[in-house]
Amino acid sequence: MTQTETTSVLDPRKFCDPDLTADGDERAHVGLTKLDTLWFNTGTLCNLECVTCYIESSPRNDRLVYLTADEVAYYLDEIESENLETREIGFTGGEPFMNPDIIPMMEDSLRRGFEVLVLTNAMKPMSKCTDELLRLHKLYGAKLTLRVSVDHYTQQLHEEERGPRSWGPMLEGLKWLSHHGFHIAAAGRTRWGDDKADLRQGYGRLFVSEDIAIDADHPAQLVLFPELDDQVDIPEITTACWGILDQSPDDVMCASSRMVVRRKGADLPVVLSCTLLPYDEAFEMGTSLAEASAPLKLNHPHCAKFCVLGGASCSA
Repeated sequence: MTQTETTSVLDPRKFCDPDLTADGDERAHVGLTKLDTLWFNTGTLCNLECVTCYIESSPRNDRLVYLTADEVAYYLDEIESENLETREIGFTGGEPFMNPDIIPMMEDSLRRGFEVLVLTNAMKPMSKCTDELLRLHKLYGAKLTLRVSVDHYTQQLHEEERGPRSWGPMLEGLKWLSHHGFHIAAAGRTRWGDDKADLRQGYGRLFVSEDIAIDADHPAQLVLFPELDDQVDIPEITTACWGILDQSPDDVMCASSRMVVRRKGADLPVVLSCTLLPYDEAFEMGTSLAEASAPLKLNHPHCAKFCVLGGASCSA
């Protein structure tokens, strides 16, 4: 087993049996060590339609509808009643600032003592919330982090992913956050094949030239995400892979996080094992955090490419 990337089509025999790989080996699984991060997908509606969005967000995709502040509070109450020792609450989308309850949801989480991470494109929806953001920043300081999507350090490639005229508003929003002293980070993409060291140097030049307070060499301040394509061949992860790769299942994202979503037409939100698999019902774990504490079998290409071989995590 190697980490060599390939462009061959995914073998249809792979990722079919939750217990065994196509070769008949025992599939790897990951237990929940601690619910360190609870994610809320605030809805899949977005002001942009990116070319390779991980969850196909767009101005028309409402397959995951807006969560409400009361629904978020239900899970925050469960964290407290079950003494889950959760550190961080994450808000993702879609574009979280399109959800009309985003500020109350953020404030409730911060008021209860959680760290809050919001993933945003820093464009017009966020700009409508600047007064409330400044108020939360004054009250909670570095407990609130906003991670801005900057797909590439050049305007050309960023807009190749996000569309024309997306660079200027993003940069304006990121600079506003930086100049007002918010705790910020950036999320980049590796889809163009750049060497990661070169990528960090390029982002570093951008942040210096625009006076943006992000250290491009710090892995938590600039997160570089691998690309995902569940039609491209990728090795399945077996129990033996942990030793071969010198990795621990405790380091994989689903060992410490879960995500809450509400599907269009559903009466209640559900808890998913992963931020990257919002539509696959096989990764639905129930309506409560208690139900979602079961081990997860790594039976999806994203498990291999993004988390195990890619070593990536959506959390701070």
